[in-house]
Amino acid sequence: MDLNLLTALDALLEEGSVTGAAARLHVTAPAMSRSLGRIRRATGDQILVRTGRSMVPTTRALAMRAQVHTLVQQAHRLLSTQQELDLAALDRVFTVRWHDALTAASGTALITAVHRQAPGVRLRLSAEPGTDDAELRRGEVDLESSSATPTLPDVRHRLVGTDRLVVAVRPGHPLTEGPLSLERYAAAEHLTVSRRGSLRDPIDDALTTRGLERRVAAAGPTAAFALQLALDTDLVVTLPDAVTRTAREQLGLVTLPLPLPLPGVPLYLLWHQRYDDDRAHGWLRDVATETIRTLFTPPTAGSDRPVRPSGPADGSPASGCSR
Repeated sequence: MDLNLLTALDALLEEGSVTGAAARLHVTAPAMSRSLGRIRRATGDQILVRTGRSMVPTTRALAMRAQVHTLVQQAHRLLSTQQELDLAALDRVFTVRWHDALTAASGTALITAVHRQAPGVRLRLSAEPGTDDAELRRGEVDLESSSATPTLPDVRHRLVGTDRLVVAVRPGHPLTEGPLSLERYAAAEHLTVSRRGSLRDPIDDALTTRGLERRVAAAGPTAAFALQLALDTDLVVTLPDAVTRTAREQLGLVTLPLPLPLPGVPLYLLWHQRYDDDRAHGWLRDVATETIRTLFTPPTAGSDRPVRPSGPADGSPASGCSR
């Protein structure tokens, strides 16, 4: 039995295509196609079958995917020499993709901390997260931010903080005169933050259950744009507090409490399970976690800022969390 077929099978099941598996293992597509043929003969199963322009795993392939991946990872750990991480000599490029507000709030501190500890490491801060975890799976993104837990079982997650929503308006805005009631809040003209231009978000659902409806006059693609628009107009923007606090203060916006009881907004870091045992990646995760958690400082006297969580929650089999 050629145990190299396990590596090919693992790549085929994760990528879901011959071309993707070939690129991952740095072989040609014909060579990977031949490996798939040998796997089919060895298992007596088609493994991947074509559906339109894509390929989908068979029932047996789905059942064996986790075990195959575990075997391959165990083999890699068994045959590799674990060395102490030398940050001073580390030469690597990491791609970090965070929401624009988080990048604005913590990007500088992250770059500074990374450069101070590992001068040879370069960071690529890319555009804010997409709608799925495909880039994490393909290794195009090393670390991502999200307000939701993962949907894929091979993507890990760590809770780094829980934010709250606040209202931001320009100085002298009518809402700054007197207590902000739910009725006054709903009657104002609002701005949503949505890359797709959505004029509705969970706040509207919460208002509907209370018999109220707000008028959303515009949708902005980023938090930075929304905050600037709130400064220049009478539009009201509702955003997470901790990750936009610095930007609001720099613009001189007035922050008001949201008169609507809503759950906190979680902030997760995401990565693919292939990096679970990667010491350099683990170091990056820890630096990023420490950097972001400075946003969630304990409240000082006379302050009602959100409190940082007591510790990380890693999405791993041991903790029962996965994505």
